[in-house]
Amino acid sequence: MPETLDPASLVVEADRERADGEPLAVPSPVFASTYRLAGEPSEGPPGYGRFHNPGWAELETLLGRLEGGAAVAFASGMAASVAALEPFLAAGDRLVMAADGYYATRRLAETVLARRGVEVRCVPTAAMDRAELTGCAMLWLETPSNPGLDVCDVAELAARAHAVGARVVVDNTTATPLGQTPLALGADLVVSADTKAVAGHSDVLFGHVAARAAADAATVREWRTLTGAVPGAMATFLVHRGLATLDVRLERMARNADRLARCLAAHPRVEAVRYPGLADDPSHALAARQMRGFGFLVGVTFVDRAAARAFLDGTRLVREATSFGGVHTMAEQRARWSGDDVPERFVRLSAGIEAAADLVADVERALA
Repeated sequence: MPETLDPASLVVEADRERADGEPLAVPSPVFASTYRLAGEPSEGPPGYGRFHNPGWAELETLLGRLEGGAAVAFASGMAASVAALEPFLAAGDRLVMAADGYYATRRLAETVLARRGVEVRCVPTAAMDRAELTGCAMLWLETPSNPGLDVCDVAELAARAHAVGARVVVDNTTATPLGQTPLALGADLVVSADTKAVAGHSDVLFGHVAARAAADAATVREWRTLTGAVPGAMATFLVHRGLATLDVRLERMARNADRLARCLAAHPRVEAVRYPGLADDPSHALAARQMRGFGFLVGVTFVDRAAARAFLDGTRLVREATSFGGVHTMAEQRARWSGDDVPERFVRLSAGIEAAADLVADVERALA
C-alpha cells in the first residue's frame, strides 16, 4: 500500500492482509491465549497471549502509520496513560502536566507518582506557554484540553522541553490521530483513549501509546507485558472496525458541533460557548494552524445551574452520559464529578452523527 495515502483512505485500506500473511476482506478477532511454540522461545514467534495477538499486530501497524510512529495497544485509555508515565519517571524527577487535562491522569500523578518521589507541577493549558520547564523530566500536554478546550502549541513546547532534556507526552484523545499528529509536531509519545472517538460506538474500552523512538516503544511494550494490561481480542476487533469510519464520523461530528456551538452562542440563557471552530474563540488561531478540523466537543456555560439542568432535562436526542466521541450526541454537567475546575452551570457537549437539523431543533426546543 502506498505510503502517500490520505489517512481517510488508510483507515479503510490498511487491513487488506493479516500480519501473518493470510488474506482477509476485513479484520477478524483471534481468540487464542496459547500458541504452538517449539524449541527455544527466543528463536520463534511469541508463544503466549500476554505477549502477542495477530489482531493487535494489525491494529498497531495501522495506528502507528496514522500517528507517524510505533503504536502499542492497551486494555483502556488509562492503562495507556500509566504506560506512558510510570516507566519513564523515577524518584526525584519533575513532571509538568496540564492542570485541566483528564482528571484520572492527574489523580494518578498527584497520588501514586507523588508517593514514589516524583515532583508533580500542574499548569493550565492556556498558560502552558509560560510554564517553567527547568529541571523537568517529562512534559505532559493535553490539547485541546478536556473539558475546557484550550489549545497549546505542541511544536513550541516540545522544542522548549527538549532543550532541558525532558520527554514530551501529548494526550491526543480529543483530537484523534486524524485531527492532529503530535509526533510530527515534536512530541515523543502520544496517548489516546480509543474508547472515545477512535472506536466511536461507546461499546469498548481501549487505548494506545504511539512513540517516535523505537526504544520508547519497546519500553512501553515491555510495560504492557509485565503488567498484563493487554487488550482483548474482541475489543481489538471493535476498535479496528470503528477506525474504518473515523474520518467520515469526524467530518459529520465536527459539522454538527459547529452548528450547535453557533446555535447555543446566540441564546440568552447561554453565557459563553467554547469551540475552537468559532472565529472569536481563544483557541481558534492556534487550532486552525495545528489541527485538521476543530473537533466535536463544545463547552457551554449557562447563565445558572438551573438553566444547565433544564437544558439537559429538556433534550430528547442529547444523551446525558460521562463520555464523548461516540456516534450519539452526549452531554453532562462536568462539575458533578468534582475533578474538573468548572462551575455547575458548565455543560460539556459531544456532537454525534445525527442529522444537524434534528439536533439544532432539539437543542432549541430544550433551550425554550
